Amino acid sequence: MMTYCNVCFLPSTKPDLYFDENGVCAACIAYKERKVVDWAQREKEFSEIIEKTRAKSRSKWDCIIPVSGGKDSTAQVLKILEHKLSPLCVTATTCDLSDLGRKNIENIKNLGVDYMEFSPNPRVRRKLNKIGLVEVGDISWPEHVGIFTIPVRAAVQFGVPLIIWGENSQNEYGGPASAQSNNVLNRRWLEEFGGLLGLRVSDLSDSYEIRDTDLIPYSYPTDEELTRVGVTGLFLGYYFPWDGFTNYSLAQANGFSSFGKVIEGSIVDYENLDNYQTGIHDYFKFLKFGFGRATDLVSISLRRGRITRDQGLELIKQHDGKYPWSYLDKPLELILKKIDLTTEEFDKICDRFTNKSLFLKNNSGELLRDSSNSLIKVNYENLEA
Repeated sequence: MMTYCNVCFLPSTKPDLYFDENGVCAACIAYKERKVVDWAQREKEFSEIIEKTRAKSRSKWDCIIPVSGGKDSTAQVLKILEHKLSPLCVTATTCDLSDLGRKNIENIKNLGVDYMEFSPNPRVRRKLNKIGLVEVGDISWPEHVGIFTIPVRAAVQFGVPLIIWGENSQNEYGGPASAQSNNVLNRRWLEEFGGLLGLRVSDLSDSYEIRDTDLIPYSYPTDEELTRVGVTGLFLGYYFPWDGFTNYSLAQANGFSSFGKVIEGSIVDYENLDNYQTGIHDYFKFLKFGFGRATDLVSISLRRGRITRDQGLELIKQHDGKYPWSYLDKPLELILKKIDLTTEEFDKICDRFTNKSLFLKNNSGELLRDSSNSLIKVNYENLEA
């Protein structure tokens, strides 16, 4: 049976999530530990690392910041500019870029930074979207890989040793202790948490007749290349208190635009604004593990005391795991059309990746759906206990 953290709403079905003897999840434990962190000392460490990498850098830029145009990457840029650094901002173009996403990318440029954007072959990208969805249930597979590989390739190309990432997601959302304490991005982190999901880039060329040259953007540089430049990565969230809502407030005050209404599958209007395919990605998370983006955001708010548990449960029931008829007001059929899928084919893929033990079924074992075509969780009552 699905069980939940006694503090937040993260469930036992979340991969790699640890619970202590009191039924508290690793993400809540990690957040509690932040309260005893000496943040002044952490900032001093950050400044010392910056100075060391500056000294050995042969580039005009002090660091590379991977940016999507979202509220977090906007806040990252502002923090780096506050420290008087000269960054090169690098965007790995998202799979199905929204108009709002483009607007927020332009806003980052106007903060006063050098900027470059790399757009992999869109025909290959669409093929990879479909492969990711069919093979591992993740339409965003090429994006999740590219956001880690492309900025690192830029670091090697331009000889910039330091890459500044945002949060370590294993800390915010829970994960193995070794990942939570990791403040440096390396090849092992990419392979374990960087979105590969067991689908290795090296397997795609032979299996799907994709040219090796078309897979270069999704391939990590060699160890020799990384060593030659001395590339290292830092999680900004290790050195400064990290909070999505605080980042949003800062970004909004500096030109960032939100959606203006709650986004499908979410509880806010300011996250995941750049990619029309995000709703599909989040829906598959719900099908596989019985929780979605709304649960993540409610849990974050609970840890910070912004809402009560009862309020959080109502938000989850209202928003989590709804069938993705649209995202950012773009209809599902138009989103699927870009990767040559019909809604009927999509539904068959959904059924294949659904953990049927988490949802209500009829006497024949068929999944039951509500009036909006959404699945019905088995044990929300477990949350109320």
